Amino acid sequence: MRRIPAKIISPALQIYVKHYFKKPRPYRYKGIKGIVHPGVFFPQFTISTKMLLQFLEVKELKGQQFLELGCGTGLVSVMAAQRGANVTASDINPAAIENAKDNAKRNAVKIQTILSDLFTEIPTQIFDTVIINPPYYPKDPKNRAEEAWFCGSAFEYFEKLFPALPQYFNADSEVFMILSEDCEFERIKAIAAKSQLTFSTVLQKKKWGEVSFIYRLVLDTINFDTVKINHSN
Repeated sequence: MRRIPAKIISPALQIYVKHYFKKPRPYRYKGIKGIVHPGVFFPQFTISTKMLLQFLEVKELKGQQFLELGCGTGLVSVMAAQRGANVTASDINPAAIENAKDNAKRNAVKIQTILSDLFTEIPTQIFDTVIINPPYYPKDPKNRAEEAWFCGSAFEYFEKLFPALPQYFNADSEVFMILSEDCEFERIKAIAAKSQLTFSTVLQKKKWGEVSFIYRLVLDTINFDTVKINHSN
């Protein structure tokens, strides 16, 4: 049976979840007890959040400066905080910021939240680990909730992200981005290359007939051999 393209399913799913998420819905991952507020990216119907949680639960994060850019529910930030990181969680959506605060409180961890359009409100600093779960469907979002899905018809999200990103990490940092095989990866990679950023696959998983990838982003001016990648999964 031919797999229905996720680019068709995911926007269509929003019609269903718009009704489903008219009220808060629970989400749990092992010891994390989360809630998904209306108007916030929903992890229940995608693999990305769970894949990032699995990825982080085996990484050494104690004492690290950690940034989740576009935090949504903040569940990934909660995991990082549980593992001892000093966490900053940012999002352009005020509902997501409140959701992240709620989930931090529910799990008795501390995270700093910042309402920000990518890096616009985040002071320039070096983070040890950066996690990005970006929107990648090429369509102009109509509201804050849709910005979790759509990157703009001309990939404006990535055009803004990649030039600013290198100011926030160094050769010892790790910057990870999760993408689906359903995205226009070559277009995204070409935009990243304009800022001398390259992708290296760290982990890939298949679910519901679709493969998702966690990539490490590295400045091509850095000697990649000196940068260690944790391949644990």
